[in-house]
Amino acid sequence: MPLALALPPPLQAGDQLTVIAPSGPLQERQRFQAGLELWKQQGYQVKVDERIYDQWGYLAGKDGDRRAQLLDALHDPQCRGILCVRGGYGTTRLLEPWIENLPWKQYPKWLIGFSDITGLLWSQFYQGVGGGIHAPVLTTLSQEPSWSLERLWAAVRGEPLAALQGKGWGGDRTEGILLPGNLTVATHLLGTPLQPDVQGVILAWEDVGEMPYRIDRMLTQWRMSGLLSQVRGMALGRFSQCEPPQGRLSLTIEEVLGDRLSDLSIPIVSDLPFGHDGENGALPVGASVYLDAETGRLEFI
Repeated sequence: MPLALALPPPLQAGDQLTVIAPSGPLQERQRFQAGLELWKQQGYQVKVDERIYDQWGYLAGKDGDRRAQLLDALHDPQCRGILCVRGGYGTTRLLEPWIENLPWKQYPKWLIGFSDITGLLWSQFYQGVGGGIHAPVLTTLSQEPSWSLERLWAAVRGEPLAALQGKGWGGDRTEGILLPGNLTVATHLLGTPLQPDVQGVILAWEDVGEMPYRIDRMLTQWRMSGLLSQVRGMALGRFSQCEPPQGRLSLTIEEVLGDRLSDLSIPIVSDLPFGHDGENGALPVGASVYLDAETGRLEFI
């Protein structure tokens, strides 16, 4: 099992958080401002890098500019945490020339985001650094219910987190290190230097906008890689907008997940409240957890 990750100090009121746009361009300005206000209401000083408003096609600016935002935040001694504007696509482009040189170890910071931000969260995990929280980005934060917001505030303050309830597939209870992320982004890290060590890990996956055959294809790649034989369990969140077009011959997303995962002989819990298009409960990367496939609970140690 991977060693416990080195965590940055818990956040306190007055700490500075820096906003970056490492992926897609900002479009939902009103929701973005609402997300900023929620963090400010917790007593944090929020610094917005003006480069977040850049756009280059489907990216929030050229790679060098987006990479500079992240580096500037990491090198800033006043910055205690990094808030991501949105997901989309682009973090793996930032990681391509770095791999070993991204200075997470030298400058440990809290990092908040999900979806495409999986690339950055998993790069932290790869280096044995904690502080990554799979949680709402700034353009989705204001849509969260109060329990989800309180959960995120508790996570960055280093407070205990309540268990999450899902649907158990039946079977055993296991303990492991939680590694949450977006299935598509995670799959595209396979075969790269940033492919993580998953020995003893409980994978927590979600996705959006992928038709069932694409989810099938990705899960089949994970199966063929041999990595799923190393994990302790699987915690599945929401797979939203993953229905096939009407009239097209297809398995359902539920049928695909069952077919590709149920024979792995590991505890599996699905329908947990995280992912796109709904409640997105914060999941700390590297947290020690229990996964109970009988009761459907994901418990934080």
